[in-house]
Amino acid sequence: MTGRVVYAIGTARATILKHVPSHGPDVVSGLLWIRSLLCCILNLVDWRIGQGYDVHPLREGRRLVLGGVEIAHERGLGLAGHSDADALLHAIADAVLGAAGLGDIGTYFPPSDERWRDASSLDLLGRAVALAREDGWRVVNVDATVVAERPRIAPHVPLMRERIAARLGVSAREVGVKATTNEGLGALGREEGIAALAIALLKKD
Repeated sequence: MTGRVVYAIGTARATILKHVPSHGPDVVSGLLWIRSLLCCILNLVDWRIGQGYDVHPLREGRRLVLGGVEIAHERGLGLAGHSDADALLHAIADAVLGAAGLGDIGTYFPPSDERWRDASSLDLLGRAVALAREDGWRVVNVDATVVAERPRIAPHVPLMRERIAARLGVSAREVGVKATTNEGLGALGREEGIAALAIALLKKD
């Protein structure tokens, strides 16, 4: 938390204790005044929101890795891609980079670069977070959704949250991972691939 924010909060607390009534008809106007003051304080904090989306095709002979967790697919399929093709982590990395105004993962880890062939997307996510930190941004929380007909994602969510949180530098409570199907519609509904969407909130240190 920046010094100016700490100072503003301390000043606000002292002013509230001194001037806002604890009872009587002036309570409502006092509460409205508090709300306005808090809005001013929040304006002193630099927040950014980023979104990410990724999709990879399902192929035979590939591992299925989502959220840094290897999952068995009923048909023996996995996601195809230059790295381990973890669509969930790629979406989160894009959300983090986007919030920081740093582009996307393709900018830093292009499929044309052999260094990233079969790379762990946990490592790529960690690198994306490091880039944001170098620019003065810290991840506050992330919320993500996996779109897949199969396999069931829910049993693996707790471990996914732990592994993602470790790379983001937050607790698992600040990481949301949900799953849904595409109700049999389109390419995702035909189980031709798996997609993921993510939103990240960053705060300037």
